[in-house]
Formats: sequence, C-alpha cells, structure tokens
Amino acid sequence: MAAPHPPPLAVDDRGNVLVSFVPGAEDTPPGDAPLPLALAALWHRDRVLMAFNRFRRAWELPGGRIDPGETPRRAAAREVLEETGHPPEGQLSFVGFARFSLAPDQHAEYGALFTGRAADVSPSFRPDDEIAAIRWWDLREALPGRLQPLDAYLAELSGTTLPSTRRGTAGG
Repeated sequence: MAAPHPPPLAVDDRGNVLVSFVPGAEDTPPGDAPLPLALAALWHRDRVLMAFNRFRRAWELPGGRIDPGETPRRAAAREVLEETGHPPEGQLSFVGFARFSLAPDQHAEYGALFTGRAADVSPSFRPDDEIAAIRWWDLREALPGRLQPLDAYLAELSGTTLPSTRRGTAGG
C-alpha cells in the first residue's frame, strides 16, 4: 500500500494546489516537473507588496513566466518591476521552489520564489491590462476582493527568510 500524501500547503477555489515547498540551491531546481514561473515577495518593513490580477480577479505576489534564456532570478526582478513599478532594493534573495498542481488537469510545475526589500513605498504604479492595483499588505488585514491563498502562503513563508530587523518595525 502506498504511503499517504502529505496534506497540501494551500488550495484555491479553482482547484490549484500548493503541494510542497523545497528550499535549496537556486542553481539546482527539482527535475521532476518544469520550472516556468518566478515570483517575488517584495517587503517594506512588515508589509509585502501584492498585485491585483485583472484576469484571475485576485491579489497575488508579482510574478510570471520565465522568458526563454532568462534566469528565474532575472524573471522575478523583471516581473516585480513590470507589474508594480517598484524595483527591488539590491539583489533579490532566493527562498526556494514551490511545487504546484494546477487545474484543470492537475499538471505539476514549479515556481521559483525570491524575496527582497523595497526602500520606497511611494507609488510609481500605473494600472494596465493585467494589473489593476497594488497594495502593501501586512498579512493580517483583509484585502478588498479575493486573496490568492497559494500566494498568501508563499508571502508568509518569504517573510520568515528576511532578517529579523523587518519584524517589529512600524508598519509602512
């Protein structure tokens, strides 16, 4: 008899599942599924930057597809700037690989998760066809509209990898 599968880390209302999270070396991604996605959790003090995706109608971490020839790190930095207008302060830090099982066919793929800081919270954001709004979220307050639970889980996880100086500071 096969061993039972561990419970998922997060599930959304569309049937997408965050199956597991694999910390490890950035240059050695898991080889059992493709790695087409990079995400960035950009922090300012105790708040993470979230983007409202018009198509999925949910608050998500900035991120998207890795272009051909692009590294996951470069894709994460590009996506956070394109989607939010906020450049990371310094280099993003690698957190790990998130394994997803995606609806409707439950195919497996990975996303590389990065984290970093933003020095400035002033908006240089302009809504576009993909992203309607951005918001600095403290992980406790309710956001207007739907919050993507997979991204919320990854945002919380990314916050634990930042130095402790982020926690306990005044919100920003």
